[in-house]
Amino acid sequence: MRIAVITVAAGRHDHLRRQYAGLQAGRRRPDHHVVVAMGDPDIAGVPGRSSAATVVSVSATTTGLPLATARNAGARAADAELLVFLDVDCIPGPGLLDRYEQAAQDPEHGAHLLCGPVHYLPPAPASGYDLQRLPELADPHPARPAPPDGVVLPGEHQLFWSLSFAVRSTVWATVGGFCEDYVGYGGEDTDFAESAAAAGVGLRWVGGATAYHQHHPVSQPPVEHLDDVLRNGELFRRRWGWWPMQGWLEGFARLGLVRHDPRTDTWLRTAP
Repeated sequence: MRIAVITVAAGRHDHLRRQYAGLQAGRRRPDHHVVVAMGDPDIAGVPGRSSAATVVSVSATTTGLPLATARNAGARAADAELLVFLDVDCIPGPGLLDRYEQAAQDPEHGAHLLCGPVHYLPPAPASGYDLQRLPELADPHPARPAPPDGVVLPGEHQLFWSLSFAVRSTVWATVGGFCEDYVGYGGEDTDFAESAAAAGVGLRWVGGATAYHQHHPVSQPPVEHLDDVLRNGELFRRRWGWWPMQGWLEGFARLGLVRHDPRTDTWLRTAP
């Protein structure tokens, strides 16, 4: 089975360099690696890219990063039967591709979305992360399943995330890819999962397909993405009838940045 890894990136060159190193250290290397540069022409010069990697470009927008468009572009460029999407800030564990491939080849699991556990790393030391020590440094996400190596468990679509997932190209075609109406941060991955559910495609958590999320500063809730969350959340509500990202919206409300209008089921910015 040919495997393509698809990474969308804008900046975060050190993260991409470490991802390259992780892919080269894996038990199963990708047959193709598609790196989609979102308005960042310098991505092509990041060292460590293997001969199996190609860089394609999509234009940036003034509204936000075109994450959905970029992932779709990566899937179109991929020459493989199994598509593995890996965010630029994730370092693949040595068994990530191996375990995704095994699950995809299993008749019980291969027709579903395949999600691997993501473990979160502390800040990198000056010398960088030691790939051999990642398991002892990282902690699994507390709100997502992390089955043991070799175990595959059914999961709920609302827990899908796009940091690390795999899908056979035939299943990708069934789902129809990401909705490109989403621009900027948030919502497009939950929409993809809802499209999968509507198409009768389930979700599986694949033990051992572990990715390690490199540390970078974040805010909780992500106030710098407030406009993206409101815009994409409203788009999602029109498409599926409910609001995603509820935890963030409620966090914005506690900060006095937004309010909910129950008459129209709309989240609105508060007056400055």
